Amino acid sequence: MTTDSEMNMDGQDYDITLVELSQMMETRGEEGADRVKQMGGVAKIVRRLKAKERTGLMEEELESRRNLFGSNIMPKAKQKTFFSLAWVALQDPILLVLVMCGGLSLGLSFYKPEMKQQCDDGQDMLEEEEINLDFIEGLAILMAVAIVVLVTAVNDWKKEKQFRGLQKKVEGNKEVTVIREGSVAEVPVEELVVGDLMVVKYGDLLPADGLVVQASDLNIDESALTGESDLVKKSREKDPMVLAGTLVMEGSGKVVVTAVGENSQSGIILTLLLSGGKKKKPQGEEEVKMNKSDMGGGDKEKSVLATKLSHLALNIGLVGLGVAVVTVVVLVTRYSVNRYQLECLVMPQHYVKFLITGITILVVAVPEGLPLAVTLALAYSVRKMMEDNNLVRHLDACETMGNATTICTDKTGTLTTNRMTVVMSYLAGQFYTRDNLPKAEKLVGQMKSLLSQAISYNSSYSTNIEVEGKLVVQMGNRTECALLAWLGDMGVDYRVVRKEMDDTDFTKVFTFNSSMKRMSTVIPLSGGGYRVLTKGAAEVVLKRCTWTIDRVGKQKQLSPSDKEVLMKEVIEKMAADSLRTICVAYKDYVPREEYFENQTQSNSSLMNDLDWDNMEEEEATSQLTMLCVVGIEDPVRSEVPQAIQQCQQAGITVRMVTGDNLVTARAIATKCGIIKPGDSFLAMDGEEFNTRVRDPETGEVKQELMDRVWPQLRVLARSQPKDKYNLVKGIIASRLTVNREVVAVTGDGTNDAPALKEADVGFAMGIVGTEVAKEASDIILTDDNFNSIVAAVMWGRNVYDSISKFLQFQLTVNIVAIIISFVGACVTSVSPLKAVQMLWINLIMDTLAALALATELPTPSLLDRSPYGRTASLVSPHMARSILSQAMYQLTVLLVMFFMGQTVLPDQVESYQDITLSSPPTQLFTIIFNTFLLMTLFNEVNCRKVHGEMNVFSGLFSNPIFYIIWIATLVSQILIVQFGGPVFSTAPLSLAQWGVCLGLAGGVLVWHQVWLLVGRGSGWSGGRGDS
Repeated sequence: MTTDSEMNMDGQDYDITLVELSQMMETRGEEGADRVKQMGGVAKIVRRLKAKERTGLMEEELESRRNLFGSNIMPKAKQKTFFSLAWVALQDPILLVLVMCGGLSLGLSFYKPEMKQQCDDGQDMLEEEEINLDFIEGLAILMAVAIVVLVTAVNDWKKEKQFRGLQKKVEGNKEVTVIREGSVAEVPVEELVVGDLMVVKYGDLLPADGLVVQASDLNIDESALTGESDLVKKSREKDPMVLAGTLVMEGSGKVVVTAVGENSQSGIILTLLLSGGKKKKPQGEEEVKMNKSDMGGGDKEKSVLATKLSHLALNIGLVGLGVAVVTVVVLVTRYSVNRYQLECLVMPQHYVKFLITGITILVVAVPEGLPLAVTLALAYSVRKMMEDNNLVRHLDACETMGNATTICTDKTGTLTTNRMTVVMSYLAGQFYTRDNLPKAEKLVGQMKSLLSQAISYNSSYSTNIEVEGKLVVQMGNRTECALLAWLGDMGVDYRVVRKEMDDTDFTKVFTFNSSMKRMSTVIPLSGGGYRVLTKGAAEVVLKRCTWTIDRVGKQKQLSPSDKEVLMKEVIEKMAADSLRTICVAYKDYVPREEYFENQTQSNSSLMNDLDWDNMEEEEATSQLTMLCVVGIEDPVRSEVPQAIQQCQQAGITVRMVTGDNLVTARAIATKCGIIKPGDSFLAMDGEEFNTRVRDPETGEVKQELMDRVWPQLRVLARSQPKDKYNLVKGIIASRLTVNREVVAVTGDGTNDAPALKEADVGFAMGIVGTEVAKEASDIILTDDNFNSIVAAVMWGRNVYDSISKFLQFQLTVNIVAIIISFVGACVTSVSPLKAVQMLWINLIMDTLAALALATELPTPSLLDRSPYGRTASLVSPHMARSILSQAMYQLTVLLVMFFMGQTVLPDQVESYQDITLSSPPTQLFTIIFNTFLLMTLFNEVNCRKVHGEMNVFSGLFSNPIFYIIWIATLVSQILIVQFGGPVFSTAPLSLAQWGVCLGLAGGVLVWHQVWLLVGRGSGWSGGRGDS
């Protein structure tokens, strides 16, 4: 943290210290306002900071301020070291048990009982001398555990490194609007310095502490720092303090920055936390997380895939535990009875071996590789999705998107280009197109002055049109940019108009409200009085108009029939051409003398003692005079119709939810292909929607009423944010479909946050989306393009399929390994698969297979099938039959080799009856181990396809990770068998024996093809869809 002594370096003479600023920002509410007054008021504090309330800082002073007051970079938590991650991996309960058993086995291997024992019958028994190599098994188990820990730690370390990079990218994309040298600019939040003049508006996440120098209905959500959910109204006089990490929920304003980075209140808390305090983590230190309870919902449940995996892993684990317990009981019982009858002695080492065998069966059975497979698949997909303009904030959103059955999408910027242009206008009783616009000088009466003010003033001053070479760049709100450009086409430079009045001189600003569909600005008139300037949805503003301007520039009263004509002949005509319609209007509040002089010729209202601070927008904007209606074109993106067709082909229903009027929304939906001529699907506005889904008596949304509407609903126009939330919640809660609906939703505004949080997957717009919307989302579309959602669907399905491939592979190994170990233990008291061998199989089955199968690239064919839904089984009937058929083949091969090995390979292998606990590594058990592992490897190729595809080699060489791991595993197996010796309990095999192992293993591929052909002939091998 910067010290006071550093404040005066380089000759800089600031009249305020960091300590004073910090103590001031610690206060709140009335106490804070009193503290500011004690320090001379906002204006004096700004002067002491040598900042400027209107023009902001100069470029040349930024670096010196950064050196003196610090950079706007929050302290980061120290990255976990590799050794700490290894320690965490070692905390796995099963691994701890194995370590204990391995250590016990190692210790007991050096214990030698008396060499001679006397039984009841007097017969002398000599203890075997072959136990001198028993220490190898315990040591090998400990080494195997070490390998598992190291592999897990490496994966965790890479994952943490990757997501730190992802977090850095997310944070690096954040920008803030500032005024520097009198011009509005967008700068990265890291470049913000003390003294900067920030322009804040609804939806912004504040990146630094500051003092409000100008506010218009500025309401802040400070719950991230205080825990209080009520919005706090900010103003220069009453409560000017705003803090980093809080959210602008309503209004707009200007803020002079007083603290950045680690010197801000959030930074101070975070620095204390990271310095070693183990206190409860304060809300909102590194990024603000909006509680769903604040926005209208509860905590999100587990993702669809996570829920299914949890249930599956629990069931597999319980089965494995049962088999392991039975195996240990059988081994201990047989050994104790037989050994004591023969020798009156039991060896404690053997009991440890039995326990190790049981634990190893449990290790093989428990699918601890599933989390790794999921993590690898998600991490790989997230990295690749960045290339498809999907910035994934929450990992589980990636796979959930693969199950999506419904997408509720916005129109503007998502389906359309968000390049707004006024192509049609109606003013002074005449229609104009873009080609025949009148010049401003030729406009009748005061129309030029009124339009200039109504459009230039009644829009955010951060909205600008810049010309870069031959390219026109729209900055800020695109609708406002279109209106400013239209004004320019008529010969009015909005910049010149704005120079006549700074936005700090406005009397009142009623910011845009998605519920009211309009915004208004109140400006003072030079001769006394006020002028209210309003713009918004055409039919909404028209209802509030009682006057208009005719062709000669005179005000003319609007009757209800006149409004009806305007609706049909102007607004609906524009809307039918897919144009967004905006109405611009005004109203004057004048002094008493002027009012009585003009009350019969205009809509002026008498200016009494108006209290603008407490006046509601509804009251201020009554009896308006209509200036014009414009039709704004926002062309449909060229790629959107095909993308929507792909969604429909993939079984996903696309629904448009927009604030535009119904006629415009229906026209755009038709162009996009959401609805087609002759369809029976519903298109309705928010009013009709609420009438249909709410109980007439209580006004509450009823699920049974919602279920009558949503299946056929395709377009919801003039919707309120609450309507979108209710629609999303209703579809998710519905049980009309067998597998339940999985809903994705897009949003860009602050009021979209409840729907984004409620949805299974929330997409926020990266370009026009507010910070509140982005914080509430799961995925950010960096290009605001619907086509990117289709890419997310494809990657999500690929993740789901990757997990299915891994499951099909792992469950087959589980079944075979458990049964062969259990049968061998029951028949001979010796498991054919030793503990170290099963740990090697487990390593292949978990880590290596997860890496190989989770990194397959998606193909367009993923969009050729329907989504799985919320409740469909993770293991499809096709997968279950494939698992059972493979297990049956592999068990048959292994059991035949176990019981009939001497018949299959005469004079080459031992009989299973001759093998005891003390026997050295045998060729029979080596062949069983080798054949099992090779069959597992070949089945890994089969498991690349889980939907009944015949060609399992298709795309094999498109994934180098797969074939490199496959070859490396095969080479490792050869080395283990030939040179593993006592460590891996293997005996070297001859070429003929290797030929038998490879031939039997290759049969896995042949058997799979035979099974698929038989299945197709009988009609039950149709992939996942046959469920």
